[in-house]
Amino acid sequence: MMAEAGLAALWLAAAMALLQLIGGMTLLRGGAGQLVPLIKPAAYVQGALCAFAFLALMWLFYVTDLSVLLVASNSHIDKPLIFKLAGTWGNHEGSMLLWVSVLSVSGAAIALLEKRIESKTLNAALAVQAFIALGFFAFLLFASNPFERLVPAPIEGNGLNPLLQDVGLAFHPPTLYFGYVGLSIAFSFAVGALLTNQVGPAFARAMRPWVLAAWIFLTIGITAGSYWAYYELGWGGWWFWDPVENASLLPWLAATALLHSVSVLATRNALRAWTIMLALVAFAMSMAGTFLVRSGILTSVHAFAVDPERGAFILALMLIYTSLAFVIFALRIGSVKQGEPFQLISREGGIVANNIFLSVILAVVLIGTLYPLAAEAMGDKISVGPPYFNKATVPIAVLLMLALLIGPMLRWRRDDLKRLKYWLIGGAAILLWSGIAVWKFAPDVGLFPLLGIALSLALAVAAWLPLRGRKLLRTPLPMFGMVIAHFGIAVSVFGMAAESGFSSETLTALAPGESAEIAGWQVKLDDVNPVVGDNWVAIEGELQAVKNGSAFVLRPQSRQFYRPEMQTSEAALLTRWNGQLYAVIAQPDQEGDGRWQVRLWWKPFVPFIWYGGMLIAVGGIIALLGRMFRRAKKPAKNKWQTT
Repeated sequence: MMAEAGLAALWLAAAMALLQLIGGMTLLRGGAGQLVPLIKPAAYVQGALCAFAFLALMWLFYVTDLSVLLVASNSHIDKPLIFKLAGTWGNHEGSMLLWVSVLSVSGAAIALLEKRIESKTLNAALAVQAFIALGFFAFLLFASNPFERLVPAPIEGNGLNPLLQDVGLAFHPPTLYFGYVGLSIAFSFAVGALLTNQVGPAFARAMRPWVLAAWIFLTIGITAGSYWAYYELGWGGWWFWDPVENASLLPWLAATALLHSVSVLATRNALRAWTIMLALVAFAMSMAGTFLVRSGILTSVHAFAVDPERGAFILALMLIYTSLAFVIFALRIGSVKQGEPFQLISREGGIVANNIFLSVILAVVLIGTLYPLAAEAMGDKISVGPPYFNKATVPIAVLLMLALLIGPMLRWRRDDLKRLKYWLIGGAAILLWSGIAVWKFAPDVGLFPLLGIALSLALAVAAWLPLRGRKLLRTPLPMFGMVIAHFGIAVSVFGMAAESGFSSETLTALAPGESAEIAGWQVKLDDVNPVVGDNWVAIEGELQAVKNGSAFVLRPQSRQFYRPEMQTSEAALLTRWNGQLYAVIAQPDQEGDGRWQVRLWWKPFVPFIWYGGMLIAVGGIIALLGRMFRRAKKPAKNKWQTT
């Protein structure tokens, strides 16, 4: 009965969303009828019902109820428990139920916690949230029912995609969904403020924590997903510009620009129209990501759905939401006041430059991702791969880094670069010195790795300069968060540049007792043994890696899964302070002479990519905590700046 209870909860939650939407429409038409006071209670009930529905599905996966089609298709009686539970969202229907559950619970949280904005605008935002939720309820109830029964029930189940049978599945998709849905909150606030003519600092202060939380989750999700793909797929790369990878990058780029813009509006009453537009674009990108991953239009290890009809449903939702929002933007933005003016050379000007560069990168990635799909729909087969993305985005990223070096040092409203002449001279000296040092060490290094290392070193210093002259104990936490996040960008860029400029790779065939050399490492194949797991068998190589008298053991595997049948590579990683040795073993050499195919990479400083990503997220968390503490100390104010 648990499946039926979960399905009934979904229907009731959809009814609550409809009630919430009708109440909001009544309010916006100038009414004050009996439905308006029900908007918040409807949001609470909707959130509770969706949470119950998702927990019901998780329970069905926990007990492996094979009479449910989704469980039978994506689980197995012998699968480890963690993958049974994570399998709840490791499929199309379950992931969409998680999406709408997070959306509904977030709406309930807004209704419960948001006390600082005018009630009419809050109710309008909740109505927009309900409108978004209704589309996804319709999708789940009519096109992707996660509780559909299967008669007769199978004995074992099909199992989960082996590429998803990793601990990364437990936290990578949920963090991305939290980020996507967080952007829906920003979208709802933006549309609600437009509908009620309340675009101003108070609206921005209400929206900022939700944008920051969404950005944190997206940062964690992208960082975790990059590392998961890096060690799981066995090809040695941390980013391949896969369309589904791009689907998570696009909303992150928009959210990064939005985060800077909403902070300016909240504190300096500027960039009003820019903030609204970025909120709409960020949610549009999250919807585009949802469409790409779950429409069946892409063939990718990341994609779940293969049903074009359901893809058309998601595409229709995306077009309805974004087109209506931009129509409202076009009709109402003319009534929004300009806000406080500022000079080009100012902190606001630096943030505008930052947002322009981020927007250009977003446009480049979006075009490169969607153009092959559009061309294929017209009968042409076109592939857009890493060469396009690298050549198109890296020069803009270099300009973005240069803006990031200077922007945090500028004053608000107006400034003079002469005031920063000593820092500008010093920064140029760091860039020049580090560039010459890298070129002396490796004269054959490419231009962009050289620039990346030089810029990352300069930014690593510049990131801490905003703390200069401050009393650290009195410095607000958001300032520390900004500094740490910017330093994390420097760390990540350093890792990216070093890995792309200095990586070594070798592919060899070794018999037990034979060795290969890579970047000063002597790697010997000691033995190859069979290994049995919970739902797989494997051959495991025992490699001894020696350098400078230190010896380490690596054990890469080539696994064969059953239910479903698939062969995967499990890389072995040896992490040192200056890089990572990456080893993969494959099947025996075709000549049948007892040799095994072994691929080795030495990747200098590659872990810095993920160390930096974690620092960026930590900086965001510190900033969010600072905002929450400050908000808790200050009493709620009823001041609301209108247009």
